[in-house]
Amino acid sequence: MLKVLVSDVLGDAGIQIFRDHAEIEVDVKTGLAPEELIAIIGEYDALVIRSATRVTEAVLEAGKKLKVVGRAGIGLDNVDIPAATKRGVVVMNTPTGNVVTTAEHAIAMMMALTRNIPQGTLSLKEGRWDKKKLQGREVFNKTLGVVGFGKIGSIVADRAKGLRMKVVIYDPFVTPEQIQKSGFESVSLDELYARADYISVHVPKLKETTGLLNKAAFDKMKDGVMIVNCARGGIVDEDDLQDAIQSGKVAGAALDVFETEPPGECRLLEMDRLICTPHLGASTREAQTNVAVAVAHQIIDYIVDGTVVNAVNVPSVAGDLLKKIGPYMEVGDRMGCLQAQLASGPVKAVIIEYTGDFKGMDMAPVSTAILKGLLTPMVKYAVNFVNAPIVAKEMGIKVTESTTSEAEDYTHLITLRVITDAGENLVAGTIIGRSDLKVVKINDFRLELVPEGHILLIFNQDQPGAIGGIGTTLGNHDINIGRMQVGQDKDGEHNIIFLQTDTPVPAEVIETLRTAQMVNSVTPLEL
Repeated sequence: MLKVLVSDVLGDAGIQIFRDHAEIEVDVKTGLAPEELIAIIGEYDALVIRSATRVTEAVLEAGKKLKVVGRAGIGLDNVDIPAATKRGVVVMNTPTGNVVTTAEHAIAMMMALTRNIPQGTLSLKEGRWDKKKLQGREVFNKTLGVVGFGKIGSIVADRAKGLRMKVVIYDPFVTPEQIQKSGFESVSLDELYARADYISVHVPKLKETTGLLNKAAFDKMKDGVMIVNCARGGIVDEDDLQDAIQSGKVAGAALDVFETEPPGECRLLEMDRLICTPHLGASTREAQTNVAVAVAHQIIDYIVDGTVVNAVNVPSVAGDLLKKIGPYMEVGDRMGCLQAQLASGPVKAVIIEYTGDFKGMDMAPVSTAILKGLLTPMVKYAVNFVNAPIVAKEMGIKVTESTTSEAEDYTHLITLRVITDAGENLVAGTIIGRSDLKVVKINDFRLELVPEGHILLIFNQDQPGAIGGIGTTLGNHDINIGRMQVGQDKDGEHNIIFLQTDTPVPAEVIETLRTAQMVNSVTPLEL
């Protein structure tokens, strides 16, 4: 008998699917403290969660029988995915079950904010008739700026168009042509700020998007703009938002998510022109049923039949083939992730070239791994080994693959070219021995880089003292260099340096390096 633990509240329909299966025994134990979960997880083959349970390295270490963690929903920021992958635990989510619900909530929040519905309800219940005080505005013919044109953002844009709003879109990872093909106008972020009467945020919470809507952003917006955030807390800087509301720059805001949840004592919540809900974006009966049913079927398919659906760390590949191409999938994933951080502007085309003795290997899973690595930093948890090609197509990215048996310097070589409006970058990688991952070329530079960890990509002049100055700067800030790879440009005048450090390099140190003599550019990378 296979045992499944449901540790967060899950829709009854999903639990019933487990109970109806002859080979499954399911236990529902919600609200467990971390130490309680660690104490019992060793009994179970599968764990079903939502957002409350934190699947840490300690939980995974204790889960000796654990084969799969299934999230009824999209977000997996409460799961240590690298630790799960290291232990062979499949992590899967249900990326489409609640997109409509979340988009509808954003529209509902915008309408409630516009017409002062929460304030009107409260004043009436307190015996007041604040008709003049609570005058609203029409959304008809107003401009909605949608930041992020993924599954949810695109639905919000479509619903707003039905309200006869003008809709402008900013998404650096979707081509303007694809946005225009969907019937909307693609603009820069600054233009969106300048034109929008309403701004609705639909991007994942990443390092680059944390604090995206801050004082500098509010200063660029129209006076009287209204802000809606049903994505993730922290994308809107709460202190700066409070100041912007107080000054009148922002006429009102509607938040479903917060930097800390629950937010506890928060000055922002005391403001009359803020309306809020306790992370209800995915909380409808339909969505909860959809994700519960989906995660139940996915987990049963995997632990009973070995079929993988919507996994974020494991492809749908048969075991014998996986042994052969697994290392190439891993290096492909890293190459894609590297290209995502090198790219400037939306990706238009991806060209994958396999050179050497790949005879008899189905390289389609490797191509999928490359796309997953490329797209994950752009759209975060919505991308997995199952849907990466579909996401690329939806983003208007043309993917081309070719194979040739004519090997040059390496028996097997994968070359990845990524084309954007700003130009083209090339990354080539291979496997040394049985499983040593190496990136061996970046544009015109040849090197042997182990693609993992915290990395600084530095372009500098090839002159005495340049590399020594970089090392001294890092040493002065107690940053240890784990590995260093240096490649030389074919002109002999410039170097490319990859410094792998034990810890991330703080932003202020990066700025110091950028201003150093003989340093042309510094780019932090995470692989």
